Amino acid sequence: MKPLRRSARSMLLRYLILSAGACILVYPLLWLVIATFRSNQDFSSAGLFPQHPTAEGWKKAFDSYGGQINLLRAIRNTYCIAVPKMLLTLLSATLTAYGFARFQFRGKRILLVLLTATVFLPQTVLYVPQFLLFHRLGWIDSPQYLPLLVPAALASDTVLIVVLIQFFHGIPKTYDEAAKLDGCNSFQTLIYILIPMLRPVLISAGILVLLRSVNDYMGPLLYVKTPVRYPVSVFVKLSMDADSGFAWNRVLAVCCLAMLPQIVLYFAAQRFSAPESGSLQP
Repeated sequence: MKPLRRSARSMLLRYLILSAGACILVYPLLWLVIATFRSNQDFSSAGLFPQHPTAEGWKKAFDSYGGQINLLRAIRNTYCIAVPKMLLTLLSATLTAYGFARFQFRGKRILLVLLTATVFLPQTVLYVPQFLLFHRLGWIDSPQYLPLLVPAALASDTVLIVVLIQFFHGIPKTYDEAAKLDGCNSFQTLIYILIPMLRPVLISAGILVLLRSVNDYMGPLLYVKTPVRYPVSVFVKLSMDADSGFAWNRVLAVCCLAMLPQIVLYFAAQRFSAPESGSLQP
């Protein structure tokens, strides 16, 4: 009986700790949702629930600015950038990592060192030269968002490339040799053998790239000049009207609606990101 009691106490303690941690993590999100029903005067109080609830923030969240941009259009613009950027990033990073992990060519070590060195290069030092380059190419304020999408197609996410190289090294080359005996070329081996094994990694990386693209503020601020093409990250800034004063309930309502597709996508992708049992076993 004593081992059973110890096991029950251990499990109870474990659930209590996890529940306390979950409450700490969920509280900011819960406060954000409830705060959308506060008035500006209620933000001075420290309580969780508003003293005078109002739905004015949700009503004004869908207001347009100058008749050109509204929340729904901003969300659409955001995913017109984020989804192609995610797909191009995964495609270019996978092909680049596959080349470094599975092939031998002249200058491979030097290129790999240079690739790894760019991981430590701050993004802020690239803003000026990239802006000058895109300005000369005539891509600033492009309707196709070329300054945001073309670098993704050219394997600019070096962190993801380095990570994928290590995962490719973790897959035995016997799979490649078996596929070659069955008549597969290098591209077919990648598509039919290696990518299915890397599916959890690619899905997780895709979600992170998508979330990072949705939350990107500096890129659209630099390269998107027409208000009708603004993404939601810039729209949130527009919703803060400094002339008439911040309507915080409206700003928080806009943030809640902007986060909703990301939350749905995250939970929908959980069933695909879990590795299959024995998927990497030779």
